[in-house]
Amino acid sequence: MYVPLVLLFVLAAAFAVLSVLLGPLMGPSRYNKAKLQAYECGIEPSPQPLVGGGRMPVAYYITAMLFILFDIEMVFLYPFAVSADSLGLFGLVEIVLFIATVGFAYAYVWRRGGLDWN
Repeated sequence: MYVPLVLLFVLAAAFAVLSVLLGPLMGPSRYNKAKLQAYECGIEPSPQPLVGGGRMPVAYYITAMLFILFDIEMVFLYPFAVSADSLGLFGLVEIVLFIATVGFAYAYVWRRGGLDWN
């Protein structure tokens, strides 16, 4: 009964392993100065940067990761909104626990200064 599912997992794992192993062997290996430079957000690092020694500030990446994290967590609220009537009290308790967990994470990030853009 689970044979198609197992075959799908085996096929996915084989594709991933073969892609990782065969990529460096079959791809071009010509390196030049441009390929060895740091690439950050499509902006070439300047020789005299304002902050960070030629690199983008870490706060930029942290803000982007936090946005993605909280955005994806909020996506889980949509199924609850659609089926709120049929879930009843159990659904209400579960969504309150979920929102409390997200709220604690938000408060932690806020308290640690992850949302300050200085």
